[in-house]
Amino acid sequence: MDVDLRDLELLAATADAGSLTAAAERLYVSQPALSQRLTRLEDRLGMRLFDRQGRRLVPNAAGQRMLVAAHHVLGELESATRDLREMREGRNRRVRFTAECSTTFSWLPPVLRAFRARMPDADVRIESVAGDAPVPALLTDQVDVALLTKPDPQMERVELTELFEDEMVAVVPAAHAWASRTHLTARDFDGVDLLLYDVYDQNRIPSVPLPLPVRARPGRITTMPMVTDLLIEMVAGEQGVTVLPNWVAAPYTASHDLALVRIGARPLTRTWYCATRPGPHPPHLSAFVEELTTHLTAHPA
Repeated sequence: MDVDLRDLELLAATADAGSLTAAAERLYVSQPALSQRLTRLEDRLGMRLFDRQGRRLVPNAAGQRMLVAAHHVLGELESATRDLREMREGRNRRVRFTAECSTTFSWLPPVLRAFRARMPDADVRIESVAGDAPVPALLTDQVDVALLTKPDPQMERVELTELFEDEMVAVVPAAHAWASRTHLTARDFDGVDLLLYDVYDQNRIPSVPLPLPVRARPGRITTMPMVTDLLIEMVAGEQGVTVLPNWVAAPYTASHDLALVRIGARPLTRTWYCATRPGPHPPHLSAFVEELTTHLTAHPA
């Protein structure tokens, strides 16, 4: 596709201003020149990008799709330019942090307070990453520190610090037949309606293994956005059962009349790690990793 940065700037300015005249003023070019550029762009793409509604130019479906790309590219370039300026001026005190599959950050404030006390001029940014895949984001320098638990084919390329283990438990209404059980087996899940976060959608490539015992065969699996309150309300409404980390589900047991049941004679656990890129780290990044590791090792989430 023959589209350059100036084309993306043209799209964004025209959509925002609503006319070529106003967009030309923002871009410091003449209106006829901007009109010709838009015409050439539409000719190359073989589609019109704007419809006229009264006096305004409004992006059509094709224009809206191109605008998504324009905003992404222009925003990323602006962010990169700002970051490089801070690096050049010696003001780069930023930590970009992401947490895998996390729907609650109640453990984060004490980490941030301790870090700010050590590095008052540093900044922590909470980032979301595509596909809930922090390892590729680390390797492509989109984030600096990740809290993760799921295996990844590229995990050997990052530096891992083991933090803690948490237990995965079945969450059911208090009146459910499982509530009085000491633990569940794989067979107990056969035919069960299971509610899970959409990261467990088995149509994803690669798919994430279900948080169930080996050979468990649930009946229907319904996935939904990573909003714990929504998942809990569905379970409380007897729409199915779910599996969550104990520390995530425990606060809801009293308020929603739920029970937590161990999975397996031995607890079904997973290990959490702090991940960074290998090699030496700047002082502010090392300080954040130290505070995160100290807190989560001593006080698991």
